[in-house]
Amino acid sequence: MRHKHMKIIWMVILMCALATGLSFLDRQVLSISILKIKRELSINDTGYGIINTSFLVGYAIMFTLGGILIDRFGSRKGLAFSVALWSAATFMHGLADNLYEFALLRFILGVGEGGAFPGVIKAVVEWVPRKNRALANGLAIGGSAFGAVIAPPLTVALMDSVGWRGVFFVVGGAGIIWTLIWLSFPKVKPGNSGTNKESRNNRTDMPPLRNQLLNLLKSKEAGIFILIRFLLDPIIYFYMFWIPKFLNETRGVSLEIIGNLFWIPYLALGVSNIFGGFVSDIVLKKTGDLNFSRKTVMGFAALLTAAAIFVRYADSVGVIILLLSLAFFAHGLWITNYITSIGDIFGKNSSSSVVGLSGTAGALSSLIVNPFMGVIICRFSYNPLWIYAGVMYSVAFIIFTSAIPSIKSIHN
Repeated sequence: MRHKHMKIIWMVILMCALATGLSFLDRQVLSISILKIKRELSINDTGYGIINTSFLVGYAIMFTLGGILIDRFGSRKGLAFSVALWSAATFMHGLADNLYEFALLRFILGVGEGGAFPGVIKAVVEWVPRKNRALANGLAIGGSAFGAVIAPPLTVALMDSVGWRGVFFVVGGAGIIWTLIWLSFPKVKPGNSGTNKESRNNRTDMPPLRNQLLNLLKSKEAGIFILIRFLLDPIIYFYMFWIPKFLNETRGVSLEIIGNLFWIPYLALGVSNIFGGFVSDIVLKKTGDLNFSRKTVMGFAALLTAAAIFVRYADSVGVIILLLSLAFFAHGLWITNYITSIGDIFGKNSSSSVVGLSGTAGALSSLIVNPFMGVIICRFSYNPLWIYAGVMYSVAFIIFTSAIPSIKSIHN
């Protein structure tokens, strides 16, 4: 019976990894195919900025609401709804004929994807014991990186065989299939996930929605997690939205070469998501110190992100990819332990809500910053953005360690 239950847990983790993989795959497909879409539908850089902004608006709206609703209704229903919605929107991209249709569909995509990470974190907290949770989060979150790994070569290959419209039909259809499989899984049973004590401690009646949100906003710990995402998320959106254009416009890298090489940094990200969780859990088991295990990995990651600063000096495509891989690897170490720390502190009842609030803050900051990125690039260059990317993780780590000296549950 125990063996069967562990098998279900690992299947849940696998499905979570596939969900985050599909999430990033669906996002990245446009950043590659836009080079052909712009020519065919006469969409300029301003229009592309509007399309990206539409996604961020939907993402920001749903990240908080999705996190709170998933805390109330569970990961099974929440993830099913989220994946089904964004997959349908992705499929419909293949039928879009103008800027406004793309903008509307990207908005719907953002609404759907806003529930992805809160849902995945909720599933891990529901099913996985705390001592194994960092690794489980790393595996689940790592799926996003592997989705991004396969996006460039897969998109280029599919565009060659079925055209850019066919790309959206294929990846959207994959998400619908995922939803049907996910709904076939059993419902989580409290106390049956290997987290019996934690489940009992956290099984309290949920407060009214408004009170729950206000209580979290008053929490210093929640405020710090929200601030950190506000500061750092523009960096990852810069990587997602602008690096293909950076390589093409400033280093003369062709679409084919981008497709052949741009998966490498995302592979580093996926490996580090898992590695960061594995190392953190090992340190926790050996020392019994939750605070030390999470912050040691995050501190090392913050230092390693400085690799991004040196991209501005590199002319060789190989060196640029190496530096980006180091920066992505560092982000993977960071984000796995950042999200796991939310679960450590807020437990089963509120972890998805805090992930949602912090994700909304990140999307809002990206929404504000994204239009200015184009202005900065046009007036100055990409250099200020590379400097910001290489410095801000260390700033965020100082804020985190100063404001939250000890990582411990506040719901026991």
